[in-house]
Amino acid sequence: MTYTEASMDALRHAGDELADATVTTLFDRGEVGKFNTLMRYVSTVGAPLPDGLPDVAREYLQVTSTPPTWVDWGEMERARLFFIDNDVHISTALSFASMPACYVVPHVAKLLSATHGLKYPSKRMAETGQFTVYLMQPDAFEAGSRFIPAAQKVRLLHASIRHHLKRENRWDTATLGTPICQEDMIGGQMFFSLLVLDSLHRLGIHMSTEGAEAYYYAWRVVGAMLGVDQDAVPTTLDQARQFLDLYMVRHMAPSDEGAHLTRQLIDLYEEIVPGTLFDPIVSALIRHLIGDTCADWLQVPRSRWDTAVKAVPHLLGVLETIEDRSPLGAWALDRLGHLTAVLELSSLTRGRVMHYAIPEHLKKDFGVDGTVSRTHRWTPPAATVSL
Repeated sequence: MTYTEASMDALRHAGDELADATVTTLFDRGEVGKFNTLMRYVSTVGAPLPDGLPDVAREYLQVTSTPPTWVDWGEMERARLFFIDNDVHISTALSFASMPACYVVPHVAKLLSATHGLKYPSKRMAETGQFTVYLMQPDAFEAGSRFIPAAQKVRLLHASIRHHLKRENRWDTATLGTPICQEDMIGGQMFFSLLVLDSLHRLGIHMSTEGAEAYYYAWRVVGAMLGVDQDAVPTTLDQARQFLDLYMVRHMAPSDEGAHLTRQLIDLYEEIVPGTLFDPIVSALIRHLIGDTCADWLQVPRSRWDTAVKAVPHLLGVLETIEDRSPLGAWALDRLGHLTAVLELSSLTRGRVMHYAIPEHLKKDFGVDGTVSRTHRWTPPAATVSL
């Protein structure tokens, strides 16, 4: 599969027909509030759908209630084990690489601002972290699990944003394409899969090819359940690299929204880090993982920690050596990693379960014409680009 400017342009104007049609009908019939109320506590696979649920929603939930028929469950189990072995590193990569990468794409930063508002960064991070945890549970697709209902609701959330922006003429579709289009959804899939793997490499984490491929495969399954066109999705890591390089060349640039969201992300994690002495490590990790160019665009502060954080791979290498040589050490480090990831998620959610609902309105201060604030479009060097 080869990606070109023309093929990417086509993806910019494609949405998600099933979810878009469902959301449009719910809004036209004034049934969004009823849907959110009835579905608030329907959060596990196999839970009976409540009486009074709008017919169009019931049909959508039934159609999307099972994973794709092509799923290789052996590969999914390898992905789960990869996640367990690297959960704290993956959480670090998601927080300090994947999210900032979203912010370096101006129209994505604008969308994120419209979705949750600029005042609630913890909600964005908590929803993302919770979604990933649901995915990597051993029973993620079985009765009683929470992943599939979460995916169904997130897919409708995306469709509702498209609905609002188009209906209210608050998005320059001619210039920017469809909001949360197929190109952006695949781009997001790359941020949470390939870019995480790249970040693990920068952190000095040793990965097997099989583990990396399995982790990427799991996010292909996620993409399918979120309405991503599987005919357009890269199926290999090499194809994923080609897509991500071209996507970033096409869209990466500085923006006011991106810098604002990044500042909030830094503030959020500085609150989680005990005391103030180690606060600068948050900015240093972001700069280390996404590179100086993107970090400067996002106005990530520089500090003496920028040099110190480069020692992290060496420290992690020592821990991996302990893990490899001692079963007890491996067990202890795995438990520590799990507890660290759980603590981080608990800090973000404040002990609550995050609910994914269809927003009945978007922020009023999104902008009159839906234009995106950006300084300029980036002109890349001749070589391919990666964060």
